[in-house]
This record gives sequence, structure tokens and C-alpha cells, in this order.
Amino acid sequence: MGGKKKLGLKQMERQQSKEDEAKEAKEKKEKKAGPQKEHKTTINVIPPDAKNDRIVAEIKKMPVLTPYGISTKYNVRISAAKEFLQQLEQNGNVQLVSSSHSIKVYKPCA
Repeated sequence: MGGKKKLGLKQMERQQSKEDEAKEAKEKKEKKAGPQKEHKTTINVIPPDAKNDRIVAEIKKMPVLTPYGISTKYNVRISAAKEFLQQLEQNGNVQLVSSSHSIKVYKPCA
């Protein structure tokens, strides 16, 4: 009874040519894009040496020290940066300015 009617020859030809063009465009796009490259950086777990004079001199130039700032500058994890800042505070190179339950803000000692 009802249902889709059979397409005529001209309509079938048009439909097939559209499908072929879509396939070709898709293949060109895939060839042009090439394989996806993911750029992953490795993050160190070991913090920098708190007794190294060069690193301490660089840190004294920074106006404010936070774990995030240290982790991005030296490419270490935030937990390692927190540990590093605690070592610097024990050595007397930085001073605690403000702290909350999640973040501590330090300033370099002159």
C-alpha cells in the first residue's frame, strides 16, 4: 500500500552523484588534516633544590609566590611546589603572607 515510491533514473543518478561528492570531500578533508598529534608534557614530581643559589635568586625576583606560580615556572606538580615553598620558608628565603585551607601565599624575604 503506501510507502516510498521508486525513484526515477534521473533522480537515482542525482542521488548517487551527491553521495559520491560527499565521500570525496570527506576523504580530502581527512587527507588534508593528517593524523592528529597530541602534545603531552611530562610534569616532574621532584621539586627544585631549595638550597640552589640560582633558583633562590630567581624566586626573590618574583613579587608573589604561590604553589601554582612555582609549578608552572619549574614544570612540577602543585604538591611538589607546596613542599618546595615550605622548604624555602624553613630556610628563611620566603615569608608566609596569607593562608587558607587550600592555598598559601608567600613573599620573598629581602
